[in-house]
Amino acid sequence: MSHPLVILALGIGIVIGAILVLRVNAFIALIAAAFAVSLCAPGEVGQKIARVGIEFGTTAGKIGIVIAFAAIIGDCLTRSGAADRIVRFLMRLLGEKRAPAALMASGFVLSIPVFFDTIFYLLLPLARSTHRRTGMRYLLLILAMGAGASITHSMVPPTPGPLILADIFKIDLGAMIMLGLAVSLPTGILVYCFVAWWARKFDIPMRPLASALPEPAPLPDAQLPGLLVSVLPIILPVILISINTIASSLARVPGAGERIVDAAQITAVIGNPSLAMLFSAAIAAAVLAARRRPGRAEMSRLIESSLTSAGLIILITSAGGAFGAMLKEAQIGASIERTFFASGGGIGGMKLLLAGFLVAFVIKFAQGSSTVSMLTAGAMMAAMIGAPETLGFHPVYLALAIGWGAQCGNWMNDSGFWVFAKMGGLTEVEALKTWTVTVSLTAIVGLAMTMAFAALLPLA
Repeated sequence: MSHPLVILALGIGIVIGAILVLRVNAFIALIAAAFAVSLCAPGEVGQKIARVGIEFGTTAGKIGIVIAFAAIIGDCLTRSGAADRIVRFLMRLLGEKRAPAALMASGFVLSIPVFFDTIFYLLLPLARSTHRRTGMRYLLLILAMGAGASITHSMVPPTPGPLILADIFKIDLGAMIMLGLAVSLPTGILVYCFVAWWARKFDIPMRPLASALPEPAPLPDAQLPGLLVSVLPIILPVILISINTIASSLARVPGAGERIVDAAQITAVIGNPSLAMLFSAAIAAAVLAARRRPGRAEMSRLIESSLTSAGLIILITSAGGAFGAMLKEAQIGASIERTFFASGGGIGGMKLLLAGFLVAFVIKFAQGSSTVSMLTAGAMMAAMIGAPETLGFHPVYLALAIGWGAQCGNWMNDSGFWVFAKMGGLTEVEALKTWTVTVSLTAIVGLAMTMAFAALLPLA
């Protein structure tokens, strides 16, 4: 058995080295690191490999269904035209002069159930057509929509990173959604003001896309689904999960009435994240079937394609959960706590928020994946804090600080950087000066906002 910090260094070294140097898939890197940490950690020798598989299954059981249905919802929203309907509504609501704000709001909302890359592909034609019609700065349009999408992608479930952080820190999913949105909204407003100023510093034209194919023409409004059914798959799980959170909180109050307790039992069923996402997936699929009328075989292929993409994410997040559990088995919490709190007093738990942010940032900058960064940093910080009651604030704030850190330093080893640069028609240097700076500033503003919320509304 080795010193806990040596075991931690071994685990982190395997993850970063395998992904960054050997270019190994993140699932294999995380599982290998989990095995290595488990073998070095205390425990019965015969169970050291078996417990990795047990923890892997535990994590998959908690988040696998939600991620699978989220993938189905995202694909159905884009293919049915529901996502396009939401964007057009926001454009009309805010007006063409506020097109950057409309695109940012669209990215912000749609990135809750849909992955960042998909959102960028979806909104880019709208940004290009708006530039052609109005002559508005092209860089402002694409920076705004990209920033909006990046915020909720790392802050609000059911995207995998926030989802696994909620599981690691035992945070109620409703609390993660509500506080994630509460911190993200003012952050987004401040970032929009920065983007509007920063985009004026650069004269970057809209260049032709690299593809030889013509840009797709937008569908007429008559072929798009209605606004209510378009937005319902996004807001329904938020509503059901939030109702369950409120009802269960009221039921735990001493002296709660029998009706409240009975209602909490019902909301625990319909507000279960897996069932709520099933309802939303069914609605999204029904909208797709009604608007596009795919045959059964085509619909089956679409669902299978969604589940195939979700499968790799489930494997990676579950491997991250197993890795985190093995770090806890290694008992590194006391050693790390002494490192960060040796001085005592002072800013207390706020130091932990900053530590979570910095750990996630370093891992993100080294290997590129926000999800892997959140998984690894979350596991480390969970091993550090011990009982959540000792924080002085709700552990959701630590999860949010890690999420912001996993956004910071988005550069050439991140697929999102290349999506923005190549699809947006920017050179690498232009993307570094615009996109990397914007996302990094977003993360810093988000951390400051998280610290402010933790100080003013600790919820401990």
